[in-house]
Order: sequence, then C-alpha cells, then structure tokens
Amino acid sequence: MMDNILNAFGLTPANYNTTPFGSGLINYTWKVSGNGHQYILQRINKNVFKTPQDIANNLVSLENYLRQTAPEYLFAAPLPTVSGTYLTEDGSNYYRLSPFIKNSHTVDFIEEDKQAYEAARQFGKFTRLLKDFDPEKLKYTLTDFHNLTLRVEQFKTALANAGEERLKSAAAEILQIEANIDIAGVYKQLVDGKKIPKRVIHHDTKINNILFDDNNCGLCVIDLDTVMPGYFISDVGDMMRTYLSPANEEERDLSKVKINDDYFIAVYKGYMAEMGGTLTAAEKDLFIYSGKFMIYMQAIRFLADFLNGDIYYHTQYEGHNLVRTQNQLTLLKRYFEAEDRFHNNIKQIENAAFSAI
Repeated sequence: MMDNILNAFGLTPANYNTTPFGSGLINYTWKVSGNGHQYILQRINKNVFKTPQDIANNLVSLENYLRQTAPEYLFAAPLPTVSGTYLTEDGSNYYRLSPFIKNSHTVDFIEEDKQAYEAARQFGKFTRLLKDFDPEKLKYTLTDFHNLTLRVEQFKTALANAGEERLKSAAAEILQIEANIDIAGVYKQLVDGKKIPKRVIHHDTKINNILFDDNNCGLCVIDLDTVMPGYFISDVGDMMRTYLSPANEEERDLSKVKINDDYFIAVYKGYMAEMGGTLTAAEKDLFIYSGKFMIYMQAIRFLADFLNGDIYYHTQYEGHNLVRTQNQLTLLKRYFEAEDRFHNNIKQIENAAFSAI
C-alpha cells in the first residue's frame, strides 16, 4: 500500500523510510525520509472530512494567492502527484504529501508565555495576509463547524430524546448550559446582523498546529484542513479555550482548571500585533467574548454527546463526556471570574502602546 502512495508522488519506495509522526487525532501522519529530503505524508480521515478534494482545492487557491501577494511567507502547501493532482487514493483512503520544514518542531503543551505569543501571532498573520482574499471562494470543509446556533439546537434535540438516567446524571450541567444561553444569543445577533466580516480562518488553533524554530519563535501554521470562511472569534476563542488553562479538557481533577492571565496577555499581544490594524471596532469589542463562545460551545457538544449515548466523541470510561462537560463548564466559570482582569489587561496594553507613540 505505502509503495503505491509514494510512487504516486514520484518517490521511489526503496529509497525512503516511512515512520509514524506527531500526535494528531484526526488524520494519520508519517514522516518520509530519504535521498536527502524529508516529507510529511497524511491520510485524510474521510469520516471527518467527507470531501477531501475540497481541502486540496482550498489550499491550492491559497498557495497561488500567497505566492503572488506574500511570496516570502512560509506556507506549508501540499505537493502535486506525478499526474498533477494534490491527492492520491488507495482504496477508500486519500493521501497527501507536504514538505517537512527543517529545523522546526511542534509542542503539545504551552510551557512559557513566548509560545502563546508566537502562536497567536502566527495565526493572526495567516488571517491578515489573506484579508483581501475573498473567503467565499473557499469550500466549507466542515459545514457548520463553529455554528453555535446549530449546536444549541442539537443540544435541545439531545435533551428531548435523552434517557431518564442520563438526564438525571447531567441535571446540574444542563442547568448551567441553560443559565448561560445568552452566549449563544450574542453569536446569533452578530451573525444575523452581519456585525462582523467573514474572513479566512484556521478554525483549529491549538498549540501543536504551529511550527516553532529552535528558539521557540513561530514559523508558520500547519494542519490546514479546517481553513475556510469564518469569524475571527473561532481562532481567538480556540486559543483562549486551549491555551489559558494548564489542564486540558480531559482533566478529571477540576481544581486544576485555572486561568493563566499571563497567557491571556500573550495571546492578545501576539494576535493584535498582526491583526490590530485589520480587525473592525466591533471585532475588537468581541475579543474577550470569543473565549466564552468557544468554551461554551465545546461544553454543549460534550454534553449533547453524553445525552445521545456517546456516539460522536471517543470515550474511555463511563461518563467520560460528562466529565469533559464539567471540565469545560469549570473553565467557563474561571473565565467569567477573570473577565474584569482581562479588560484591565487590555486597557494597560493599549495605554502603554498609546504612550509609546
């Protein structure tokens, strides 16, 4: 199987070693090395991405645009097969090949402010460089991925169909979701009222989707499958959700779910260093809201899956999705508690910048 895939990209299998690479949960990834070259080979998960060709077409369009407008930008674009396509098929699976960026690495957990700053800056730079690209030219690779209005409707359906035992187990969490429904109301108003523009958005801004150099400076964004039209709150919100707490969504000890204010400052400074001159006033007003938006949406998704009988997210023990829900609701509570501090931090940053002029 692997020989056929390598041949499709013009690589002689006998000259290359292929080894598993990375910690991604969606696509399976290998590092291909030989003849003085290194590549990243990925099998696209068709259970998640139903139309892999749309991903390939999106990336080719973005590469062509960036080649003309920002040729110096490091864009981890896929390589063509010998037939000129950007995907090869083997049975029911699709594969793509990209160059391996030398002297680069990823991290799975933030260990210092600089990493949060550099990641936020790279995600901001990506969207800024594409600010004049019409996002509607891109296909939606995951339809309604961050549509909070739809997620609320799915939660209500799950609630109506759930068994008595699961409803009883999740009674406290259901009340918390309902008590914070205004977060969804804000999202619906900004979308229905077209209060903020659609942009080219990454949609998956966890820290291991950034390549760093040996000095922990950001090089570029990677894992571009979810790049599609969207709102900036998706990217900023996902950074808030996944960067600010030392405990991730799998942590069962909820006392470890905390907010690191220094990481918030780093995310704000990094993203605004690139996007500060591009965001509208309405977008800037939603910067802090973005975290509530993403944390709340993930809590809803975990709880809906629990009520549906754990049919979407892989679970490892009884009540796993309920624990994930409790984790995210705890994070949301800690985020609310930090909100005044966030506003003060932003004021101090902006006042310092104004004084420096």
